[in-house]
This record gives sequence, C-alpha cells and structure tokens, in this order.
Amino acid sequence: MKLNFTRTNGPLDDLIERVLETAGGIGRPGLVREMIIAALKAGQEADESADLKLMNSTLKEMRFTSKVFGPYRNVRKVTVFGSARTRPGEAIHEMARRLGARLAEAGYMVITGGGGGIMQAVNEGAGPEHSFGVNIRLPFEEKPNPVSEGNPRFINYKYFFNRKVAFLKESDAVALFPGGFGTLDEAMETLTLVQTGKRNPMPLVLVDDPEHPYWPRLIRFFEEDLLARRFICPSDFALFERVETVEAAVATILRFYRRYHSLRYVQGRLVIRLTSALGPDEIRALAERFRDILLPGGDIAASGALDEEREDDDETHLPRLVIDFNRRDFGRLRNLIDAVNDF
Repeated sequence: MKLNFTRTNGPLDDLIERVLETAGGIGRPGLVREMIIAALKAGQEADESADLKLMNSTLKEMRFTSKVFGPYRNVRKVTVFGSARTRPGEAIHEMARRLGARLAEAGYMVITGGGGGIMQAVNEGAGPEHSFGVNIRLPFEEKPNPVSEGNPRFINYKYFFNRKVAFLKESDAVALFPGGFGTLDEAMETLTLVQTGKRNPMPLVLVDDPEHPYWPRLIRFFEEDLLARRFICPSDFALFERVETVEAAVATILRFYRRYHSLRYVQGRLVIRLTSALGPDEIRALAERFRDILLPGGDIAASGALDEEREDDDETHLPRLVIDFNRRDFGRLRNLIDAVNDF
C-alpha cells in the first residue's frame, strides 16, 4: 500500500484516528498523525535495520529532550561549551565556575555537556537546581559530573546530532570557553546556524583567560583568511563577542535581552517581540539605518500580536516590530537588535 501524508489512505487514516483517540491527551494530532505515517513509510522503505534503529533512537531522544526541558520553557538558559580537561585551580576553570554562579543569580539556568572540566565548573557555580546536563555516551571523558549525576535535568545521548539540537534549540545564549576539537566544532556550528538564520539570533560570547589568550588567533583567521577571501561578510563579526571577564560575559547576555524578547516569522515577515514599545521616531530611525536589509519597498512598522500569533497564544501581550527582512543578512539583523536595545 502506498502511503501519503494527505488523508488519502482510506481505512488506514480511520485506524490512525482511532489510535489517537484511544491514546488520549494528544496535542496537535495533525502533527502526530504525520509522524505515524512517516514511521510506517520508513518501515516500508528502509532496507537496513540500522536506518530504522537510528530513526527510532533519534525520535526517542528528542521526545525525552522535550519532556525534560518542557517545564522550563519560560526560563532563560545559557549553553556553555569548553574543555573537559581543565582542572580546578586553573584560572579559566575558576572563571567558568563564577560564570555559572553569576548566571544563576541573574535568574538564568545553564546547559552543559554534563562532564568534567569547564562543564563541571559551570554546573557547580550554578548549582544543581539551575543546571542541565546533556551528556554523550563515549568510552572516555564524558562521565556525568557530580552535579549532573542523579539530576532530573540530565540526559544521556547516543547521537551527537541530537545532543547538539538540545544545546542550541533550548538556549538563549552561548558562552564558549577554550577547548579542543569538540569545542571548536560547537563554536563553528553555532556560528553557522546563526549566520544562516537556522537559529534565531542570540548572544555568542567567546570567554578568554586574559593571561592565556585562546580566541584571538581564531578571530585573526576569520579576518585574514575568511573575510579577505570574501568567504564571510564584515557584518558576520557582529554575531559574536570576545570577552576577558565573567562580568563582561554576563553583561553581554543581559544587554541582548534588555528590550528584545524574541522573534518569529509570520507569512514571510519578521516579527520581533519587545519588552517595551519603541516610539515612532525611533522606528523611523531604524528603518532608515537598516534599509539595506529590507526587501525592495519594505519597511519596519509597530504592531500588536498578529492573527497567527494569537492562534498560537504566542507572547500576545508584547509590542511588536514587523519587518520586511530579506532573510539573508543576519549579522546586520544582529546590529538591528543591538540598536533596539540601545534606545
């Protein structure tokens, strides 16, 4: 039987409807129905059991991720990356511990890989009640740290890609400490997702020990090789900020959310939610300054919640800016958000 995502499967569609009704409590049944159809189609099409095992494990891990993070959707969180091999007593290790503590004091939670080194220091600083640990099963290094072990907000992943989704989907900011291949991989993936708009804008701070600088050489590589050869744009440097103190890291994150709250796209238009409204003169100044990232003939306008947002009950109480954004220049979009916060 050829299966379709449209309701053209005859008795099978009726059977799926009865399964959903029997299970009860199904939110967004249309999406759950399509997931069932996708699983059935995979069963018909997959020749290798390994493919089905990967799909099965992925769905289970993502479901559990949603379950663990779900109760904390309205709490801001910072993902912190860094080496598992730093030791207590090192300056950068102490900075990580103080960052966790300062973020918890500011009302934030932290997400780490749940292992040792920088991760353990951040979790210790924040405390177990403010910590998530998203671990990966490896034969070395990635054992749960004492803060994460037994914590109900600890997840142990089989696949790196599911773990990365949790790190970035659930976070409102990212702090990167010095580290090895894994840390650099996480840095580049975060930059790529933000640069291409596959992840909404957020603060990305590169935290350095001023006595043993780590990030300047990478930034010089960006400038002297990537930018010089036009592989990236000057505005891409707005996507991250290097800092040398915990205070600067926390200030960068808090400043990003001073007036900016969140964003989404509605029928191709960018809707930025604000904690307080801008005045007409301020909006005109934004439209003039950032005309280069607007669609031809586009504008920036004040608004309340749009119909689609009301249907989703999506932060409907907040004032909005509706922007005809070209969905290309995300470094400049970050500049716009900074300008909004500076008013």
